[in-house]
Amino acid sequence: MTSRIFAIGDVHGCRDALAGLLEWIAPEPADQIVLLGDYVDRGPDSAGVIDLLLDWNERRQMVFLRGNHEVMMLNSRTSDEQLHFWRECGGAETLESYGGSLDKVPQRHWDFLSATLPYYETEKFFFVHANYQYDLPLADQPPLFLYWEHLRPAPPRQHDNGKTALVGHTPQRDGLPSDYKHLVAVDTFCVGGGTLTAVECNASLQYYQVDHEGKSPTKDSLR
Repeated sequence: MTSRIFAIGDVHGCRDALAGLLEWIAPEPADQIVLLGDYVDRGPDSAGVIDLLLDWNERRQMVFLRGNHEVMMLNSRTSDEQLHFWRECGGAETLESYGGSLDKVPQRHWDFLSATLPYYETEKFFFVHANYQYDLPLADQPPLFLYWEHLRPAPPRQHDNGKTALVGHTPQRDGLPSDYKHLVAVDTFCVGGGTLTAVECNASLQYYQVDHEGKSPTKDSLR
């Protein structure tokens, strides 16, 4: 069987949606699952999301990118100001999932967050959480673009490497991924009542979706 590559959009504490989506795509051991970041904040069970990802990481090829919400959670340990900023941006819900205190976050969860990647690339595709500068190598991308910069008012031009980008961060509020030919926006606003999406990196860009409860699975193609 030919191996597949999937990109999964922003989870934001929606553990049930993530569990349902992973069951729906049913990855084989040779497949790769690239998660585009923002596993935590706003949703009901950020701690459960990380536990689920760690479990899947033991039996499948998982790639975990860093999103701006992982940046904020990691920075929350550095000062009261950073902790307050994170809490105001959805960290309050994450803390609640851990019992209300940073001290209750397991060390293996901090290790998971610290090991997340700024980007990932394959022969034909590359993956970042938020955005990119088209004329800079991926290794030289500014953190502002990798983690924070939205696609609005328009996505960037195709990267000089000629590969197709898959990104999260900018919510597609109609609940469907957006295909800009050289870039696919995968965050379909699960935490806001939309869907959680996995895009298969193939010629037709098939995508799989579930609702925020991990139910109502659907499958379609962007091309």
